[in-house]
Amino acid sequence: MRRLLPHPLLTPILALIWLLLNNSLSPGHILLGLLLGWFIPWFTLRFWPERVRIRRPLTLLRFIAVVLYDIVVANLSVARRILGRPAALRPAFVSVPLELKTELAISLLANTICLTPGTVSARLAPDRRCLLVHGLHVPDAGALVASIKQRYEAPLKEVFESC
Repeated sequence: MRRLLPHPLLTPILALIWLLLNNSLSPGHILLGLLLGWFIPWFTLRFWPERVRIRRPLTLLRFIAVVLYDIVVANLSVARRILGRPAALRPAFVSVPLELKTELAISLLANTICLTPGTVSARLAPDRRCLLVHGLHVPDAGALVASIKQRYEAPLKEVFESC
């Protein structure tokens, strides 16, 4: 079964993304979306270092909702700060200690940080215990670290690494 459908959850997600990008529910687009949703995971199977196991799907859905909310709020905040008083910005690099161990979870955390306007993942330590993050406006470095750990790292750990 794994050879025929290597990532059963990824297939419908890719098909849905295809349909959303094309803004069409025509039978041809549905079929093409399903074919792409099957072919892409099958073709890239050898590049996946480990089998993805989602241990808490509801936590993953909540995580996605939090990230989408944070993206909207951060866009508004960054626009207000840039258009308001850019001289008042306090950019800073902050070191975020990591509890995550798997490559997938660390990669998702780094990408989530980059997706949120105003923050960028700059460097992962060679031992993978620390992530360097640049913030556009960081009045309190500890608050930024706590926010990243609570809003992003904790759910990712629960979804991908809990026993």
